[in-house]
Amino acid sequence: MSLLDLLLEPFGFEFMVRAMAATTIAAVVCAVLSCWLVLIGWSLMGDAVAHSVLPGVVLAYLVGAPFALGALVFGLLAVLLIGLVRDHSRVKEDAAIGIVFTSLFALGLVLISVVPSQIDLGHIVFGNVLGVSAGDLWQIGILGAVALTLLIVKRRDLTLYAFDADHAHSIGISPRVLSALLLGLLALTAVVSLQIVGVVLVVALLIIPGATAHLLTDRMGRMLVLAPVLAASCSIIGVYASYYLDVAPGGAVVLANAALFALAYLLAPHRGVLWRLRSLRRRATATA
Repeated sequence: MSLLDLLLEPFGFEFMVRAMAATTIAAVVCAVLSCWLVLIGWSLMGDAVAHSVLPGVVLAYLVGAPFALGALVFGLLAVLLIGLVRDHSRVKEDAAIGIVFTSLFALGLVLISVVPSQIDLGHIVFGNVLGVSAGDLWQIGILGAVALTLLIVKRRDLTLYAFDADHAHSIGISPRVLSALLLGLLALTAVVSLQIVGVVLVVALLIIPGATAHLLTDRMGRMLVLAPVLAASCSIIGVYASYYLDVAPGGAVVLANAALFALAYLLAPHRGVLWRLRSLRRRATATA
């Protein structure tokens, strides 16, 4: 078997083609959103929304509705509850996030344990990328396109909000509206990624690509290009690796992203650890 045949072998299986397509779509949408989450400091919020959709998936199964609909409703509910607890009590935002997402996630676990169903908890928690059907792929594509379009259309306002919310308010842009939009898109994006890597690993796709791009550039425009390109590349590499190594695809995708972040952390120009050490040595040599 030639090298080309070896590389093309996974494309001979429809489930692998769907897995690569679905993973790439989810990774690109998550990566674009992650640029703002990293800058604003909402990484924990991404974790909260991803975990809070579990009871929505179970209830959607019970009434025969699409899983994505139930997940989206509970993702938005989590955002609303966090805002209520934060704004109408002495509890700070990080505590409000922890209370809401652990409570909703626990509710999902209880519902799964008491409701007779065919729901595989492992697929929800850790994803089932190899089980993505053609219908699932269309659903992921449509939801991803909606989220990505809104992010691109509102990118200037969202960037201004991320860097200077007070200035945005002074020129007539409502930070509260932008915050609600971003949180709503976060819930939608979590739904897109739910079937790919599951509720546990989706937070990695919502943080790592943006953090990696932030190490490589200070310009938001470049971040919005770098993050999805890197995330899509890691998705393809991760799914390929899972095929040949016989490991979990979702975990392989996240590990590929983590490895790329580690390289950027060490080698990024001007910001990487090794780059800074080299600069310090040069200065020490020059002053000696």
